[in-house]
Amino acid sequence: MRHVAADAAALPAAQPKPTSLTGQVESALAVWQSAAPTSAGIWECDPGEFTAARPDLTEVCQILSGSGTVTGEDGVSAEIGPGSLLVLPLGWRGTWVVREKIRKTYVLIGGAATV
Repeated sequence: MRHVAADAAALPAAQPKPTSLTGQVESALAVWQSAAPTSAGIWECDPGEFTAARPDLTEVCQILSGSGTVTGEDGVSAEIGPGSLLVLPLGWRGTWVVREKIRKTYVLIGGAATV
């Protein structure tokens, strides 16, 4: 078992976000990882806009702080903020617009996942 206070955990130094359209930085702390492509952790990102793709993974994340809008290539969007639970299914592609620095917990699940 590993326990981390996700809202207060110290994260590594922020690095440039590779898919940022506006020069954002991000930081992540891996909390758990299995032999399969499944992992859990804490992620934080500065305001701005970036693209994201989940071709081989499903992502489940809980927004702890900050706000933004997540929009899929299909045009479906969600306003996210503290308490939001977001599921990006296998194959999802889209854009995040971060208005206030976001901190989230995430679980990345390798392969197909269903409801």
